[in-house]
Amino acid sequence: MTNRPNRIKILLGPSTFGAFDSAPLDRLREAGYEPIANPYKRKITKEELLELLQDDVEGLIAGLETLDHEVMSKSRLKVISRCGAGMSNVDLKSAKQLDITICNTPEAPTNAVAELTIGCLLSLLRRISVMDRDLHNQQWNKQIGGQLQGKTVLIIGFGRIGKRLCKLLVPFDVHIIVVDPFVQKIDEPFKLFELKEALPLADIITLHCSGEECLLSDQEFGLMKKGALLLNAARGSLVDEEALIKVLASGHISGVWIDTFDQEPYSGELVKYPQALLTPHVGSYTAETRALMEMEAVNNLIMAFERAGSNAR
Repeated sequence: MTNRPNRIKILLGPSTFGAFDSAPLDRLREAGYEPIANPYKRKITKEELLELLQDDVEGLIAGLETLDHEVMSKSRLKVISRCGAGMSNVDLKSAKQLDITICNTPEAPTNAVAELTIGCLLSLLRRISVMDRDLHNQQWNKQIGGQLQGKTVLIIGFGRIGKRLCKLLVPFDVHIIVVDPFVQKIDEPFKLFELKEALPLADIITLHCSGEECLLSDQEFGLMKKGALLLNAARGSLVDEEALIKVLASGHISGVWIDTFDQEPYSGELVKYPQALLTPHVGSYTAETRALMEMEAVNNLIMAFERAGSNAR
C-alpha cells in the first residue's frame, strides 16, 4: 500500500460504482485513496455535486455529472477520471485552465453498447417487448413485425461504437449509410451523407454521436420515412422529446428505443407509448464492461495523481 499521511478523497459519481465487482474500490484503497460513494444512487445534479466536492475532495470518478467551469473552479479537484467514453459533460477548456487532469475510458463500452443496440433494434422490429407485456397480462395478441434484412440503416456518429455496430449489422444483409461531420471518407460499400440527405433514405436511424445540442426535432422528423425506427444510445438531449412524441402519436415513427434521457431517472410522457422501448441508461451495463471500465477509470486516476506528484517533485 502507498503510504499517504492524508488519504486523498475521491468522489465516485456513477451510482453503482463497485457494485458488481469490488476490485476497483479495493485498488483505490490499496493505493492510499479514500473513495466517497454517491449518496443519491442516481445521477448527481450540479447543485449536489457542488456540495459533495468539499475542500478535501481532490479526485472524481465521473459519470455524466455537469462538470462546467463553475463546478470545477469551486472545487479542489486535481483529477477527473471519466468512467465512460463521452466527454460532452466536461468543460475541457476550463479544466485545462484550472490545471485539472482529465481522462476517460473510450474503448471499454464499445461492444456492450453496440450489442444492446442490435438487441433493441430486433425487439422493435419484431414487437417483442409489446407481445411479452401482453402475455404477462394473459393476452394472446400476435403482432406483425418486420425483418432487418434489406433495410437501410443510418448510423449517426461513426466513432468506436458506430463502427462496431456497423460490423455487427453486416451479416444481416442491410444497407448501411453514415452521417458524421468529422469523417471525410468511408470504405465501400457504406456511404457518407449529410443528415438531411440521409434521413429520407433510412428505415432505421441509430444515434451514436457525442454532443449535447438537439439533432432531431420537428424538421428532421418530417424528413424521415413513414414507419421509420429511431434508436438513441448516445445522449438524451440529441432528440427533441416533444417532437418525438408527436410523430409517435401520429404513427409517422413506428417505434423508438431510448437508453439515455435529459432527466434521469426518467418518468416522462414516453412511458405512455407501448411503441417506445425504454431502458434506464444501461448501454455499458454488462458485468464484463463495468469491471473493465471501472478498473480502467481507477488506474487512470491513480496514474494521473502519480504523474502530478512526480512533476511537483
